[in-house]
Amino acid sequence: MGAPTTPGLGVVETVVLDVPDVAAAGTFWLPLLGARVVQESDDDGQFLVLGTREGWLVGLQHAPDLVPARWPGQEHPQQLHLDLRVPDLAAATASAVALGATLLRENATWNTLADPAGHPFDLCASDEVDRTTVWGVTVDVPDAAAAARFWAGVLGEEIAYEGEGMAMLDGPRTVMFQQVEGYTPPAWPDPARPQQLHLDLDIGERDPDATEAAALALGATRLPGGGRTFRVFADPAGHPFCLCWG
Repeated sequence: MGAPTTPGLGVVETVVLDVPDVAAAGTFWLPLLGARVVQESDDDGQFLVLGTREGWLVGLQHAPDLVPARWPGQEHPQQLHLDLRVPDLAAATASAVALGATLLRENATWNTLADPAGHPFDLCASDEVDRTTVWGVTVDVPDAAAAARFWAGVLGEEIAYEGEGMAMLDGPRTVMFQQVEGYTPPAWPDPARPQQLHLDLDIGERDPDATEAAALALGATRLPGGGRTFRVFADPAGHPFCLCWG
């Protein structure tokens, strides 16, 4: 539908959830996704990365003072959420609830639940899968079209769909944008308005300084924090993301 504005600065490597208890979150998400542990931190369980069979990485990051989302309102918004495809919606919902999820809303073809940390996620009925799979990540934004243009430039992907307050990027990792009335952005690192989830992007062999300059030119904002192998930014809607290398 639309060409990216740049060759792309990186690829989606990990969808990271802030959680108050990494071990408890792993106990929930591992069986829900049918995933395996691919990385554990060496600092007392502060970080855990799960790998799904379809190639997604889901990170669980320790945030002891996390203010949980209260979906569907914008006082404590979800910000981002995972969309999972399932072959049997009723059975998948029952299994998720048995693992500790809370059912928030039922629909004909998808249900919205929250994990034990309060993060909403959707189970979407699909006849294209025979097990639970990650379909993509959806980002709440004030302007879906503008968000899609920014992220198309960052990821070097085409805009596959745009309309009715929604937009979606093409590519190996589905990223969608939904327009939210009364949108409230995160203000990381302010603990009163924390991030709930964020994306880690792998920039590969690109020069970090040049990649940062390109991200800023597209409309990103540099945020405090970062380290030897990553830098922290916010997209134009205020969502933090990291550019990572090494």
